[in-house]
Amino acid sequence: MPYDPGEAMEFFRLYWRVLAQLKGDRWVAMGLSASAIALAGLQFLEPVLFGRVVDLLSRADRIPEEVVWTESFVLLGVWGAVGISGIVANVAVALLSDRMAHRNRLSVMSRYFQHVLALPLEFHGDVQSGRLMKVMLRGTDNLFGIWLSFFREHLTTLVSMLVLLPLTLVLNWRLGLMLIGLVVVFTILTTLVISKTQRAQERVEGLHTELAGNVQDALANVVVVQSFTRLSSEAKMFGDIVRRVLDQQFPVLNWWALVNVMTRAASTVTVIMIFMVGTWLNLNGLATVGEIVSFMGFATLLIGRLEGAVAFVSHMMFQAPSIAEFFQVLDTVSTVPEKSDSQDMGRAEGWVEFDQVGFGYPRSQKILHGVSFRAAPGQTFALVGSTGAGKTTSMQLLQRLYDPQEGRILLDNVDLRDIPLESLRRNIGVVFQESMLFNRTIRDNLLVGRPDATQEDVERACRMAEAHDFIIRQPQGYDTMVGERGASLSGGQRQRLAIARALLKDPPVLILDEATSALDAATEAKVQKALKALMAGRTTFIIAHRLSTVRDADEIMVFDQGRIVERGSFAQLVHEGGRFAELVRTQLTGTTV
Repeated sequence: MPYDPGEAMEFFRLYWRVLAQLKGDRWVAMGLSASAIALAGLQFLEPVLFGRVVDLLSRADRIPEEVVWTESFVLLGVWGAVGISGIVANVAVALLSDRMAHRNRLSVMSRYFQHVLALPLEFHGDVQSGRLMKVMLRGTDNLFGIWLSFFREHLTTLVSMLVLLPLTLVLNWRLGLMLIGLVVVFTILTTLVISKTQRAQERVEGLHTELAGNVQDALANVVVVQSFTRLSSEAKMFGDIVRRVLDQQFPVLNWWALVNVMTRAASTVTVIMIFMVGTWLNLNGLATVGEIVSFMGFATLLIGRLEGAVAFVSHMMFQAPSIAEFFQVLDTVSTVPEKSDSQDMGRAEGWVEFDQVGFGYPRSQKILHGVSFRAAPGQTFALVGSTGAGKTTSMQLLQRLYDPQEGRILLDNVDLRDIPLESLRRNIGVVFQESMLFNRTIRDNLLVGRPDATQEDVERACRMAEAHDFIIRQPQGYDTMVGERGASLSGGQRQRLAIARALLKDPPVLILDEATSALDAATEAKVQKALKALMAGRTTFIIAHRLSTVRDADEIMVFDQGRIVERGSFAQLVHEGGRFAELVRTQLTGTTV
């Protein structure tokens, strides 16, 4: 593979972006940078002082004894001060860098979490939740490791190479050139290996992401896996991906193993060359024994640091794809953006208008065509039609989970795109066709839409939804954990909790998406009474396949292939004998709609 400088530059740009995430702690970072410069200077002084001591001892027989003792005490005193200062600086750097790295890891994790939650359904429909979890955890862990190791160790190495290493030329330019040559060899070698292995490591990271997605998919559908005896098949699929990971990873490991071998070899050769060249220079009066000793100390110090730097760059290279994936998610732009000048509308009156709305999901045919209607506060609109006709999609647009591609939707005569998302959704309550519950307590699930509700408010809503009685029979009552997706509750119980949650939120606009579909006939009758009280004075949209539930709606809109083909009251539409009347007859005869 030919050397591509662009790939190496991309690697270092990524590294710079990692450090740029610390801008909130820039003063701490600047303080750590100053400490790194000081540490590099102190480490530079130690070999120099050692060389001075050696030179002093080598000429002790030619100068007065009191001079030897005086200079020795001075040198050793300075050396001791340098050593103590280095210890104090190292402790300060360790403490500050630890705290900064931990603080920013949690900060960037929080930013990622909030960003992903705010992204529209279009994004979440294309990306598995297991992948997003893997990207967040691996990405933030890798960022933490880079911040910590950079400020603890590798910033000092960088300063030593860029600033202090050239100072060795002042001591002895011949030996200084040898050390600089070592650094150049290290840099060229590392850059070449990065260019050779970067693409392969990206493929490895992609396979890790695929692995996480498949695991999450299997665990989320564990009932299907067990019921259809898919255990061996899922395990085989997992094993196939693991083998592909190893096939891609081993060549990368081989390259970096070669780097380590060559690094050790270069280190050994450098030490030997300093000794040999230093001896020749000393014999010719071009270097003192102390200078040779100092350069041996420089070499040992730099070799150790550069070996650590190579290991760090190697580790960074392995982490780079996951970090790039992390930033890719952070850079994802929402398809339902908020305007900077949008203003909170407070509590809406409940006027809803669809004006020639057209919409189609990404990579699919158009779903809605010229949908128009206007609903006044207190009115109940029913949306009926066959599956895929556009009923649920239109209500998703009302919640602005997507934006219409044609036309506009208004709430109280304000385009939804001019209303902050939080303000809009605070005015809309939804009872979904599939009850969606968190793996938290019953109380926590009820308080989702109204965190400040009192226990009295909660119990009132639950009584109206016919949920209070079954809740108090639970082991811990309202503090009972419901399990993942409410797995510990029956379908009817989950649905009643969802209705209670909407009752508690008390929104001016209400969407009931098959709200009673999971209830038995007796419970449904009770809940319908509660829903009727809830709908009073609110703009309500009922999505229903069971047409008996929409008999009292002020207006029924019949959807067919994304268009409203009929509208009117229940009696009026039955009398007209059109599509709605046909749906009613089909259900009365027991045939599936």
